[in-house]
Amino acid sequence: MRWALVKVCVAVTTMVVVAFAVPLGLVIKEMARDRAFSNAEREAAAVAPALSITTDRDQLERVVASAGSDEGMAVHIPAADGAKAVDIGRQRAAGNDIATTRKLGRASTTEVPGGSALLQPVALSSGEIAVVEVYVPESEVSNGVGTAWAVLAAVGVALIIGSVAVADRLGVRMVQPAQRLVESAHELGEGKLGARVPEEGPTELRLAAVAFNSMADQVVQLLANERELAADLSHRLRTPLTVLRLNTASLGDGPAAEQTRAAVAQLEREVDTIIRTAREAKPQTAAIGVGAGCDASEVVRERMDFWSALAEDEGRKVRVAGVDRPVRIPVARADLVAALDALLGNVFRHTPEGTAFAVDVHNGEDAVIVLVSDAGRGIVDPEAAMARGRGSGSDGSTGLGLDIVRRLAESTGGDVRIGSSVLGGTEVRIWIQLDGREPLRRGHRGRTVRGRRRGAGVG
Repeated sequence: MRWALVKVCVAVTTMVVVAFAVPLGLVIKEMARDRAFSNAEREAAAVAPALSITTDRDQLERVVASAGSDEGMAVHIPAADGAKAVDIGRQRAAGNDIATTRKLGRASTTEVPGGSALLQPVALSSGEIAVVEVYVPESEVSNGVGTAWAVLAAVGVALIIGSVAVADRLGVRMVQPAQRLVESAHELGEGKLGARVPEEGPTELRLAAVAFNSMADQVVQLLANERELAADLSHRLRTPLTVLRLNTASLGDGPAAEQTRAAVAQLEREVDTIIRTAREAKPQTAAIGVGAGCDASEVVRERMDFWSALAEDEGRKVRVAGVDRPVRIPVARADLVAALDALLGNVFRHTPEGTAFAVDVHNGEDAVIVLVSDAGRGIVDPEAAMARGRGSGSDGSTGLGLDIVRRLAESTGGDVRIGSSVLGGTEVRIWIQLDGREPLRRGHRGRTVRGRRRGAGVG
């Protein structure tokens, strides 16, 4: 916008300068020519009285010399009454031009080498017509024209430079509020809810700033209401959780009872985390510092121990690989637990009993890959399954399970891919970057597919 305004001002000012300077320069040139020939006419008029009195050569030479134009003036007197023709001074004009002027009886100009000549007819006492020739050099005709044109050019350049400066200042006044609006929009998009725009500048930009600030206030209010609603809904879960915790005490001993009590305790912790996060308005996944994170192998073993009991009840075959040694990843333990539970829960929810599944951990130099695969019917539309909130609710799916997994991977610079597994069903690949670089795209079967197998969606 700023440079566009400058270009428009330069174009308009240049056209105005040309429209006025060119005609004015031509007028100055014509005025200089008129001035030169007016001086020549005055010099010729100074000799005319003497010619009307006498035609004596000596006297006329003195008159011409007294006029100060002896080098540039000539007098041509025709022969009459037996007297010879008299020519005083240097003749520059052609004889035909002189004869024509004498015949017509009016002044004329003619081009001569180095300039022009004014031919002025004068009537003698004898009735004949003498011609006074005054030489006007080209330097006198153009005297001062170059200087005047240079002044006009300088004035025009100064006007153009001034218009550029004014346009630039106006452009800055218009662009700066727009730039602040863009910067504040980026800050608001990055989660800086305190971003606001000063309400200044042109009227349109002030109105835009007012609208942006109003929108930002509404976003803050909506987020605050959403956090309060999430905290309130989560708080309502505490009562049934308390009943569940009390009922687990009557289950006695045994692996199933211990797993149930552990699940209830974990559920209570997750509810408390949701409440605290909503109240404090902090991201659910905190940034991982140097040396932080968790052991992916240990977390996978723990969650598989939990889900294996249910798998045994449903007759599912379970395989775990790559967890025989520690694998450190820059992900909070609670986040990895939530992601694994979401994927394994999808396996139990969307595949029939007896369907086998597996969890593999691949440890590379710059990335760790966690593969969760099953022998089910696959996914019709992997892209739709990855979209947040696509669950219809009719099959118990909220559409948030894979979104949790995706956000975990993307927090490290990785990604999530859905493909076909060697077991014949779905394979979800979680690519966790160890150094935050762009994920590599080779060496694993976790490629994106376009629904080659048909089956239920995932939550």
